[in-house]
Amino acid sequence: MEIRPVPYDHPDAVTLDELVQQEYVRRYGDGDITPLDPEMFTPPHGTYLIAYDGGRPLATGGWRRQEDTAEGYAVGDAEIKRMFVVPEARGRGLARRILAALEADARAAGRSRMVLETGIKQPEALELYASCGYVPVEKFGLYRTYDDSRCMAKPLVTED
Repeated sequence: MEIRPVPYDHPDAVTLDELVQQEYVRRYGDGDITPLDPEMFTPPHGTYLIAYDGGRPLATGGWRRQEDTAEGYAVGDAEIKRMFVVPEARGRGLARRILAALEADARAAGRSRMVLETGIKQPEALELYASCGYVPVEKFGLYRTYDDSRCMAKPLVTED
């Protein structure tokens, strides 16, 4: 298994993004309408990772810099986007590995808090994040007014 950074518009990233959008449609009736641009995931503004097994892309996730206090973000935030594992590779710890790599990268980039938004129809995601130290926080971002949206955060720096 190899996890490596790729551009958000890399063909494998586009393919996995199409699959995650299909998952959102299946669970929520519509895809994620968050505007995303490849530049958002270019260091030092963020990164986008894909886990490969024998050259086959199996999992993905990225973080992007967020500091728009008008949308509920805080200075120093890194927002997780597009965490996804293809169905046949689930249960192998890939999401945890991607998440840990994203946290380490955001921390190295000077980000102080990792934030994310997910939904109530993704219980696996809610369980993963809670088990990795994420806690519910006040809603932020595009989906902050949606009833089925859940926002979580985890500090990336420790207080001395």
